[in-house]
Amino acid sequence: MSVDWIGYGYATLVASGGVVGYVKAGSVPSLAAGLLFGGLAGFGAYQISNDPNNVWVSLATSGALSAIMGKRFYGSRKFMPAGLMAGASLLMVGKLSLTFLQKPAGSS
Repeated sequence: MSVDWIGYGYATLVASGGVVGYVKAGSVPSLAAGLLFGGLAGFGAYQISNDPNNVWVSLATSGALSAIMGKRFYGSRKFMPAGLMAGASLLMVGKLSLTFLQKPAGSS
């Protein structure tokens, strides 16, 4: 059983982004969304740590965040926070897609 450190790091980034948005701007929706998506990403990383082929929660979470934050970045053209989160989420989608598409080690 290998631990999905990248997934846990991504979950921490998402949750801490919501907390920073609340502290800096008093944005309760930012706090709620950050904790919700961060919790889902953490749960997805836990699932991947137990079964490397179970990428669905992580893939859905990072896919939704890449779409939402990508749209916000496209509208605002500001890297922080929308561009950072869109980029990190796209990287996670790519990582998870590669994990999903790879053949198991035992098959030929």
